[in-house]
Amino acid sequence: MTDKIALTPPTHTTPPARFSHGVRKGNILQVAGQVGFLPAEEGRPPTPAGPTLREQTLQTLANVKAILEEGGSGWDDAMMIRVYLTDTGHFAEMNEIYNQYFEEQGLTAPPAARTTVYVGLPAGLLVEIDVLAVLG
Repeated sequence: MTDKIALTPPTHTTPPARFSHGVRKGNILQVAGQVGFLPAEEGRPPTPAGPTLREQTLQTLANVKAILEEGGSGWDDAMMIRVYLTDTGHFAEMNEIYNQYFEEQGLTAPPAARTTVYVGLPAGLLVEIDVLAVLG
């Protein structure tokens, strides 16, 4: 049986409850929902990258990428990306940011994706993203 490995990159704070930012078991890696918090700094509470959807989305994608890399993976291993927005008015802008980001990443084949509206994020946060990756 393959061990399950919890992943917390140095850029991330320890989760506030009993969960991991990501978990790898064998060639499967699940990234937990990430938001646009800036990299962790000692003594500073989690801080959003900025007030705009663009700032938060780009930081969220950077946070997801850090977990993928911590698990020995990358965007090309992503099979499913789930995006949660807090405002239906952000769909078009999110698609623009998403398309530009993955074009810049040189993604060879886009993963399956879904976007939904979710109103339960902490105040000020506009987007959350989780990813399922299969390595190899």
